[in-house]
Amino acid sequence: MIPLRAWTEIDLSAYERNLKNIKNALPKHLELISVVKADAYGHGLPQIVERSLQSGIKAFAVANIHEAFEIRNIGVGWPILLLGALLPGEEHFIPNSDFIPTVSSIDELNRLNKACELSNASVDIHLKVDTGMGRLGIWFENFDECLNLISGMKLINLSGVYTHFSDPINDPEFTFLQRQRMQNLLDSHLLPSGLKVHADNSASFSELYQYPVFNAVRIGLLQYGVLPYEQCEFAELNISPTLSFYTKIGLIKKLPKGTSISYGRKHILKKDSKIAILTAGYGDGIPIAYGENGSVIIRDQLCPILGQITMDQIIVDVSQLEAVDAGETVTLIGSSKNHNISLEAFSKKSNTIPWEILCSITKRVNRVYINPRG
Repeated sequence: MIPLRAWTEIDLSAYERNLKNIKNALPKHLELISVVKADAYGHGLPQIVERSLQSGIKAFAVANIHEAFEIRNIGVGWPILLLGALLPGEEHFIPNSDFIPTVSSIDELNRLNKACELSNASVDIHLKVDTGMGRLGIWFENFDECLNLISGMKLINLSGVYTHFSDPINDPEFTFLQRQRMQNLLDSHLLPSGLKVHADNSASFSELYQYPVFNAVRIGLLQYGVLPYEQCEFAELNISPTLSFYTKIGLIKKLPKGTSISYGRKHILKKDSKIAILTAGYGDGIPIAYGENGSVIIRDQLCPILGQITMDQIIVDVSQLEAVDAGETVTLIGSSKNHNISLEAFSKKSNTIPWEILCSITKRVNRVYINPRG
């Protein structure tokens, strides 16, 4: 077997435990919608969906119709919410699919209705309301117009209404305004019974108990064992990271004091040093910015990165290690006995967010699944 040069290990048992703990912590009236877009945040969509189904998850959300068909390749019988815009032409694949498209515009609604009439099949939709995100969704002041159109479309079934908060972490006042706008719309209209109403995701749970009209919640990052922010309400939950990231030492060499390291010669050795060249770089999804003050774990020791991260290699200082050899495993994200590089810390040192790190791990990084069910 050819040795792996860069790989992630995805602990499916940890993922299942996270789902269980999240479900137990949610108010009983809330349905959990598992968000598995972007290849399940880089974890592998088929494997995550299969384990989710085994764990009792009954609803999924993806970004687009292509991802929805990936789930349908696993099986049928559960709803799949499409969160993204419906491109012209995609509406023809919605009838008879059990996909639930998000409608964010009158144009999408009219195209979808025409496709339903052509196929003589009804479609469930979720209407998205823009309460201040400025992205997808019917502007909240135009809610009435859209509802009136839907009421005259015999083959369009309104099964859900939702919005998205723009900054629940840093701007609770604006989040409150968004929630109130949504609440006012719901209170002032006679909507179908059984309607799914959702607004919150992993970053915005703080007021779920105060707004019982919301009966579903979209869970993304949290189910993968990553807190969206330090003061997250679920920080007390026993959730565990599901993903660790590893590479190998390609070679070891000694260099004299004064040697410049990597592109741009931004790092100059201050002493004679022993360095290791690792077999991963930004071509594997490791941000260049992480090289400025990042470290890796080798033999349970933190070893600093030297110079700029390149496409295929990272250079690290291993002078502190008496014995180290080519081929040894290096932890980029994960834990050893005495050290831990969390995804949150890795992201912070990369001047980005955990979502981006997970979604940026490239195809040439092998996914290794541990603790699968038989």
